[in-house]
Amino acid sequence: MKEPQNLLTSRIVKIVRDALECGAAVEIDGLGTFRGGRKQRFRFVPQKKSRVFIAYVEEDLRQVKKLYATFEQSGFHAWLDKKKLMPGQNWPRAIETAIQTSDFFVACFSRRSASKRGSFHSELRFALICAARVPLDEIFFIPVRLDGCTVPGRISKQIQYVDLFPDWDAGVRKVMAVMKVQQENRKKKRLALAG
Repeated sequence: MKEPQNLLTSRIVKIVRDALECGAAVEIDGLGTFRGGRKQRFRFVPQKKSRVFIAYVEEDLRQVKKLYATFEQSGFHAWLDKKKLMPGQNWPRAIETAIQTSDFFVACFSRRSASKRGSFHSELRFALICAARVPLDEIFFIPVRLDGCTVPGRISKQIQYVDLFPDWDAGVRKVMAVMKVQQENRKKKRLALAG
């Protein structure tokens, strides 16, 4: 039997409140974090960092975790399934939501990803649909190569990729530079629209 919406909402509020009263912070992915305060008052800290979705195949997880850590340390809010999906969560829907709400989609290509069927290619297709909704002067989809693989023609014919080999640091600097410029341009656009 399906639980009424108001009862479900009440249960979620109770879980969040109990966690906050125990001193834990509660993050709502993509929105922000509830934190405890003085005299049992809670405050909400909105998420202001640009969100970066990282798409990859399982076999490349070691390199992808390194990329994730770099994004996090550089002031971006990286989304990696191994870090963000919760037990029991509807992962296909959570991934689609994460892609839709991301500011950047970083696709990690390798020889392993090129030949493997599965969710990586579904994520790419969905991200390309999302990219079609982004203004033409903005960058959303950023392909990176982890090795000397071939990037699929549908992508390489339209979008420039970045090599993270043989010089990982130089490749990552290029990706970060693009994201920071885009972040600044988006901020200027918002200010211009507001003023």
